[in-house]
Amino acid sequence: MFNFFSDKFNNLKQTVSNTAKALVGNVVNTVSGEEEFSEFVLDDMEELLISADLGVNYASELVDKLRNQEKIKPSAVKNYLKNEFMKTLEEAGDNKLQYKENELNIYFITGVNGVGKTTLIGKLAYKFKQEGKRVLIAAGDTFRAAAEEQLDIWSKRAGADIVRRDKADPASVVYEAIQKAKNENYDVILVDTAGRLQNKFNLMEELSKIKSVIDKNAPENLRETMLVLDANTGQNGLQQAKVFQDAVNLTSVALTKLDGSAKGAIVLAVAKDLKLPVKLIGVGEKMEDLKTFEREEFIDALFAE
Repeated sequence: MFNFFSDKFNNLKQTVSNTAKALVGNVVNTVSGEEEFSEFVLDDMEELLISADLGVNYASELVDKLRNQEKIKPSAVKNYLKNEFMKTLEEAGDNKLQYKENELNIYFITGVNGVGKTTLIGKLAYKFKQEGKRVLIAAGDTFRAAAEEQLDIWSKRAGADIVRRDKADPASVVYEAIQKAKNENYDVILVDTAGRLQNKFNLMEELSKIKSVIDKNAPENLRETMLVLDANTGQNGLQQAKVFQDAVNLTSVALTKLDGSAKGAIVLAVAKDLKLPVKLIGVGEKMEDLKTFEREEFIDALFAE
């Protein structure tokens, strides 16, 4: 099903080069020439990992494992980090987007305004259309006219259909989309949602209500509850994730604007702290620049010479 998604892309090393320098290069260059892991060396290493947006807890855990042990020397720090990072990504779960043939598949997409959520939905719709699927977009951000108009444009570009009702209750729009999809044999519903974090309580109530409509009317069809994060937000993205996790029980993350970001360590931080796998990454502006996240490729690119 997802052979279109999983095409190998040659520019991944370039895409994560800034992250690789911050997360791996700086640590290896600073530490690997030392003979032993002194407290001074370990403190330097921890500081570098934190500054690369790995997160305080995760950075401390990685450094603590090197204290009072003799097996791993500073010269082997690169392999040590590579193995630890891979283990973290594996423990977070499968990176493949859930999909079932000959059934309705619902993707509930959340995230704060400005992270590229609408663009991601448009590109995801395009990917499914390229696979010959019937795609319906539910415009659930009904109180921001610009969001609906932008989604309308993306749906036309992707060749997908859309259900939109300006100023309507978002949950009612999603309900209408579910009924239409069932009656007309759609393969996919992509649900857009609001992301106004400045009024957190109202937003979370709204998202919970939409989730309830899906749970009531098509519980067996909900494939992913996905959070969209901007790679450039780093640790702030982790705080966003925790808010959404509490409201809607997330299953996965999509990371936008990874190209050029030095904060791609958020992939690892989300996996470690939230036990959520990254499933999609945005690596450019074109329709085709939404890729399936492959952890082996990501790790290899991070640690490439």
